[in-house]
Amino acid sequence: MTRNIDELKNRLGPDIPWSNRLNEALTHRSYAVENALPYDNQRLEFLGDAVLEIVLTEYLFRLYPECDEGAMTKMRSALVREGALAALARKLELGEYLLVGRGEQEAGGAGRDSTLADLFEAVLGALYLDGGFDCVKRFILSMFREEYPDPRSLLSSINPKGLLQEYSQRRWGKPPTYTVLRTTGPEHLPIYEVEVTLHGYVAFGRAASRKQAEGVAAQNLYIYLTEHEGKE
Repeated sequence: MTRNIDELKNRLGPDIPWSNRLNEALTHRSYAVENALPYDNQRLEFLGDAVLEIVLTEYLFRLYPECDEGAMTKMRSALVREGALAALARKLELGEYLLVGRGEQEAGGAGRDSTLADLFEAVLGALYLDGGFDCVKRFILSMFREEYPDPRSLLSSINPKGLLQEYSQRRWGKPPTYTVLRTTGPEHLPIYEVEVTLHGYVAFGRAASRKQAEGVAAQNLYIYLTEHEGKE
């Protein structure tokens, strides 16, 4: 059973002159089909996606005046990736208000990252239409600043080895070097310990595969280098 939508309205903005759009945002296509409704949340998701993009684009533009277009594009992509938006939807407990069809509910569809990410964007679309741009902008920035205070750090979680490679080639014209220091644990469940070195800097990573351990090491070194950029 879904929670009372009035609870969500109070949490999102009790002073907003809510229309029926929030109900629409909380209606999954499967529920609309089963109940012959003339609407679902897909149109609002489309709108919310666009609103989110412009708000985050301006936010990153002002937050990182030293970053070029490519870096800002990667950061924005990291912020709006499916898993990141689903995490915000879970924080708001949006899935508990979502109306889904019986089949979709039984298949666990209401808890999928893809469903929750779409739901988050649909709610943003409703908030934009009923509360206005300034209202949805404040809401978006409040959530993202709290959950992802340093968007640049998200870059290393997408493709850490690729990012470190780009950074090292750009700055020193050479790639990093990875070395497996040791492998521990039983043969069927090994743990790899890897070292990455670059221009005198060293970082380490541990994981269940060599590739993952290299990724952890690359992420650790990339974060350190970018946080201390210009200070060495």
